[in-house]
Amino acid sequence: MSHHPPLSRRRILSSLSLTGVGAFVPPALSQSKRELPLSTRFVGEAKFQSIVKKAVAEKWHAIPIGERVIKVARELHGTPYENFTLEIDNHIEAPSANFDGLDCWTFFEISLGIARMLSDQRSSYDSHDLLREIQFTRYRGGICTGNYLERIHYLAEWFFENDARGTCRHITGDLPGAASITGRRISEMTVLWKHYRYLKNNPELRAPMGKLELEIAKLPVQYIPTGKVAAIEPKLQNGDVIGIATKHHGGFCSHVGLAIRTDDGVMRLMHASRDYRKVVIDKSISGYLKKYSKHAGIIVGRPLPVSETVTDKEQYLRNLRALVS
Repeated sequence: MSHHPPLSRRRILSSLSLTGVGAFVPPALSQSKRELPLSTRFVGEAKFQSIVKKAVAEKWHAIPIGERVIKVARELHGTPYENFTLEIDNHIEAPSANFDGLDCWTFFEISLGIARMLSDQRSSYDSHDLLREIQFTRYRGGICTGNYLERIHYLAEWFFENDARGTCRHITGDLPGAASITGRRISEMTVLWKHYRYLKNNPELRAPMGKLELEIAKLPVQYIPTGKVAAIEPKLQNGDVIGIATKHHGGFCSHVGLAIRTDDGVMRLMHASRDYRKVVIDKSISGYLKKYSKHAGIIVGRPLPVSETVTDKEQYLRNLRALVS
């Protein structure tokens, strides 16, 4: 029996502020009711189907969600790195997936999305099944109507949002050595707007994006400092989402990947790497952090079984308020 409620039941208000009081309402785009062609929203059907075929044959649905995330991630090992894969149009925002090229966000997102999709045990799946999962985790409140500002653009917010909706538990504060990031200026999207197609082609989005950044800066973000990460690596699990916290203003995180314990017992970072230009299994997480002076530490989320998904809007709001207060 499927663990998934129908999408219509899983949809939650998309115009909520981070505190759940509705203070921030993104302006509607005139094109928001148009739909981008599937060929734009979904690239790499053959690769997707090869993963699905293997997952069905090997009954991945029966293994824990974190292990399932890593099963998918391993199938993406070696995929070329491609930056800005979320920027697929000049105006219309839409859930998307690209198996031909991944950046750090889309690598972990697709791995998690397929793992969640497989919880609904079937003999076959199509692109729409995955895009529904991506919509649910990528967008504020779990819904996209075509508005760019509905997307969760900052990873720190993603951890709070997806914890509130029962898809990924934000466990950083439960780990030894957790500390708070305070006084952080959040400004990457508005400062670097020329790099983002939607902000470049829709100047009216920049001011509300700035307001959203002010809200994100208020989040009670915790991290594990670099010097304390080696000690907590035994507590990490396969499939944990690892946000790389940065020392610099602009955002809370500069990168993201997945925790993977290899046969030698080392808990490593698997990620879409700009340096290697592909998806790689890298050094230990603590070792990776020490390679770059800009890295402050890590933020950790643990994927939850699909049965934990929050489908009630009021419960989601209560969860979100508790997390950000």
